[in-house]
Amino acid sequence: MGIQVVSGAMLQCSFGMAPSTLSVLPANKVNSTAPAATIMDNVPGMNVPPFVMCKSMANPTVATATAAAMGVLTPMPCLPVIPAPWTPGSPTVVIKGKPALTDTCTCTCAYGGMIKINMTAQTKTQVK
Repeated sequence: MGIQVVSGAMLQCSFGMAPSTLSVLPANKVNSTAPAATIMDNVPGMNVPPFVMCKSMANPTVATATAAAMGVLTPMPCLPVIPAPWTPGSPTVVIKGKPALTDTCTCTCAYGGMIKINMTAQTKTQVK
């Protein structure tokens, strides 16, 4: 069983320099202790804020800045690009036709970073 993720959950990207906080709009009209998230709450800027600075060489701005610094890794501002929903999602709990987001879900940034959930922002509601 996983723990349901809600707005305010702490996120971390493997190439980010600081955590960020998941933001879930109340459009799903399902609350636990805050608006409940689904696997489709993966929109950069709206649901997934930047992780301050990016260290991925697959990020064109990081690659350019690193080349300009003669090969010394130069992190640049993070602007996540998330092409796919969170996976795997809850196989049994559905919110407005979409699987609920659980603490075991991850998503991948187009620049290679793995985004995971560090803290769910609530611990009372578990889902299968």
